[in-house]
Amino acid sequence: MSLDSLTVTDEGIDVEKAREGTRLLLEAVGEDPAEAPFAETWQRRVPEALATLTSGSRQEEKPQMRTFDAKTSDLVIKSGVPFYSLCKHHLLPYSGQATVAYRPSDEMVGLSKLTRYVRWQSRRLTTQEEVTEDIATGLREELNAEAVMVEISATHLCEAMRGINTESDTSTRAISGDATETEQRRFNQAITQKHE
Repeated sequence: MSLDSLTVTDEGIDVEKAREGTRLLLEAVGEDPAEAPFAETWQRRVPEALATLTSGSRQEEKPQMRTFDAKTSDLVIKSGVPFYSLCKHHLLPYSGQATVAYRPSDEMVGLSKLTRYVRWQSRRLTTQEEVTEDIATGLREELNAEAVMVEISATHLCEAMRGINTESDTSTRAISGDATETEQRRFNQAITQKHE
């Protein structure tokens, strides 16, 4: 993404504020923003990264969820979906994997769209709990699905790099709609098999 194309109205990011804020942060930790390589850091790299890492807060960035007629009403499970987000409390990354399942009603979506949708929802300042719920409810609405289940397992750098300085996994789960006990068992089995 080129900085030339970034504006408040087009991309949802104020490039000049991002530059000024980054420059001030560099000064706050005792670095000279005019020295190489820091000049590129605040002028270009951080604003470009922020535009990408917050693209999930912009509707125009949402992937097109083209659907086709459902050939089954059985549960569709996609596991091992890479997940990267930014903690809104510490502005540090957290990442891991998502498992997404849905029971179609009349329409289905290509499997790659599930990955793209998870990526879009996660590219914002949020918490793991919020984004798990957002993916589940958002996918149910997008697909008019009978039920959607989402589990995310992630490592938070705000824990690993600061705070308790320990790396561990945090799992969150959200269910939107009426998932049967059988479907929930299948979902649990898919997650267990992925971690074996």
